[in-house]
Amino acid sequence: MAGVLFSDHILRRAGLGVGHRERALAAALSPTALIDRLVNFDRLPDDVDTHIGEPGYAGVTARGQFSPNTVIDDARQRWLFRMVHTDRPLQERMALFWHNHFATAYSKIAGTFGAPAATRMLAGKPGEVAGPPGQYELFRQHALGSFRDLLLAVARDPAMLVWLDGRLNTRARPQENFAREIMELFTWGVGHYTEADVVAAARVFTGWNLRANGNARDPATGYYEYVFNSGQHDTAAKTFTFPVYPDGNRTIPARSGAAGEQDGVDFINALATHRETARSLARKLWGFFISEFVEPHPTFVEEISDIYQRNDTRMLPVVSYILSAGWFPAQGHYYARYSWPVEFVVRAIKEVGWVGFSVDAARSPLTNMGQTLFEPPDVAGWSLGPAWFGTSAMLARMNFAATLAGNQKFNLGREAAAARSSPESLLAFFLDRLTPTPLHPDQEVELLNYVRAGGAWTGSEAQLNTRGSGLARLILASGEYQFI
Repeated sequence: MAGVLFSDHILRRAGLGVGHRERALAAALSPTALIDRLVNFDRLPDDVDTHIGEPGYAGVTARGQFSPNTVIDDARQRWLFRMVHTDRPLQERMALFWHNHFATAYSKIAGTFGAPAATRMLAGKPGEVAGPPGQYELFRQHALGSFRDLLLAVARDPAMLVWLDGRLNTRARPQENFAREIMELFTWGVGHYTEADVVAAARVFTGWNLRANGNARDPATGYYEYVFNSGQHDTAAKTFTFPVYPDGNRTIPARSGAAGEQDGVDFINALATHRETARSLARKLWGFFISEFVEPHPTFVEEISDIYQRNDTRMLPVVSYILSAGWFPAQGHYYARYSWPVEFVVRAIKEVGWVGFSVDAARSPLTNMGQTLFEPPDVAGWSLGPAWFGTSAMLARMNFAATLAGNQKFNLGREAAAARSSPESLLAFFLDRLTPTPLHPDQEVELLNYVRAGGAWTGSEAQLNTRGSGLARLILASGEYQFI
């Protein structure tokens, strides 16, 4: 039983829930092999999009032609569909992690360049639209790759150039927004730089701008892309209060405009490889994979930092270690993470079922729960942990539980038929299927009382349909289901 529970823990925390397919897979693999499969997802085909619209999968709801590269609500549906059905759940989980880490909101980009272009910048899929990949596709591409490469790609990302105003960064008027956030939020954090460093960093990125290719407001015919504008680069030397180069040198030398892009590359390399960046990421990954109930263990932080630096900032060895080291399987860390709204929704769909259900039905509930994909509240991302659980947000989770369970009423009744012998058997079936935090005996009594209400238990089809759907609703809406 402990092995099964650990597999469920792996699938909740490193996957996106314990659906039928995931449980069958886990039953055929050891925990070590399961982790290896999750982490080395690039061995598996990335073909989940080919199943959109096929029978046997969750549906999408198109308003006209389904166009996730140009319509943001369709892009949100595609991401939800991927999370429900992908064979590479850790890739989507890490894309979600990076989306919060490099928080970029659709609304500002759409207000600047229009809705189709903004959707293209955030979610455009390579091969389906021209130009650079959308930011979310960038996160998928670099999910467990080099953080240094990802940081450099983000610095050149069109959505980020709009979001933090890099497109306006010129030598006459250096723009400090990205310069500040790359140090404060994206790498080592507050306390390791000064205002003078922000000014110098803004000068480093002068000329890292944006240009239109063709009719960029129409993603069918054009796009926006990064350009290094050498004529707008500040060519003078930039000195920092910390070393930029391995030899301890704190000054990026004066360079010609034509060579000036190297200033930003040198600065990003210095930030990405710094020990404090490794520690900052380690602490964030502790909360994402291990526990939000206890502070990161100092030994964990230093061990992760060692692995990060030894492996040239590559995240695959880091995450592999996290999922294999002693902290992850410790039973005190089971259910020690507050479920993000999108995690709650995706897990619920995977564990309850989706036949006849459209992921579009989750979009508005997600907003009411406090999380709209591609719309973090600010550059710091969403407030995590217990901050997810205000009264209205919890009510939205309860309402979604009712919607999903009601939609799957007859499917649940059919699948619960083997557990029709008694109320206890039916409850055991749903607790095993939905994997909430173990209930207190008093809670189990209340759920059994619910099953028995309305007359003697016979296990009839009508009882299975009604009480099965009701149990699913009550479990999904319980406090015990809000942790992963």
